[in-house]
Amino acid sequence: MFMSSVIVMEFLELGKSGEKIPVLGQGTWKLGLDREKEKEALLAGIENGMTLIDTAEMYGTEDIAGEAARGREGLFIATKVSPSHFHYADVIKSCNASLERLGIGCIDLYQLHWPNSSVRIKETMEAMEKLVEDGKIRHIGVSNFSVREMEEAMGVMKRNEIASNQIEYSVISRRAEKEGITDFCRKNRITVIAYSPLGRGSVLSMKGDGLNAALEEIGGAHGKSRAQVALNWLVSKGNTVAIPKAGSMSHAIENSGGAGWRMEREEEERIDGFL
Repeated sequence: MFMSSVIVMEFLELGKSGEKIPVLGQGTWKLGLDREKEKEALLAGIENGMTLIDTAEMYGTEDIAGEAARGREGLFIATKVSPSHFHYADVIKSCNASLERLGIGCIDLYQLHWPNSSVRIKETMEAMEKLVEDGKIRHIGVSNFSVREMEEAMGVMKRNEIASNQIEYSVISRRAEKEGITDFCRKNRITVIAYSPLGRGSVLSMKGDGLNAALEEIGGAHGKSRAQVALNWLVSKGNTVAIPKAGSMSHAIENSGGAGWRMEREEEERIDGFL
């Protein structure tokens, strides 16, 4: 059980752009089972401050995201180009198709979904920078990139910067910390966007271990659920946005409660210790 309250969403700067985005957004991976219910969830999230909506051509959910966004101001729409489309002409074509499915004139954040070593990163980034120049996208991001892969991408860009790296990151998925990705992003002012921030539901189903007990006890002290504690731990990192998915209005509203409060430093450190 968690206490409901009016959510005051927090914001942080996207990379070095000067633009502020909410620390909690909404993911759309594996949506599409119940479109109306899921669209209602997205709208509930928007109403509670989660105005960043993330999708991808690979997900097949750009149309759902577009329907939820239609006619609404102040949203930040992020999507991704699939690695099989990293050649110059394919990037341009994919972006145009995403714009059409989303029903918008410009994508706020366009991301490379996964690395693809079979296509020169220089060719891909030339296309991404061309899209910025043409006003079809505003910011360039990557996803699932290692430190080396980020360095390679940064090294070939001429006019723009990498704004973000979207990675799997949660209280139970800490590989990005071990591999130095989160530290590299912090030092280079590249925003971390944490997908599967609730461990694909694992955070909610854990029982009997030390981490579960920590989440329960911290949540009890603040009137928050385990999910809200897990999300708050991520956004407390200072350079991280989390994008949980919700299939219902109640789930979206609960997710939004991961922001607007802070656990004590010793509570953060208690969770840190489960690396």
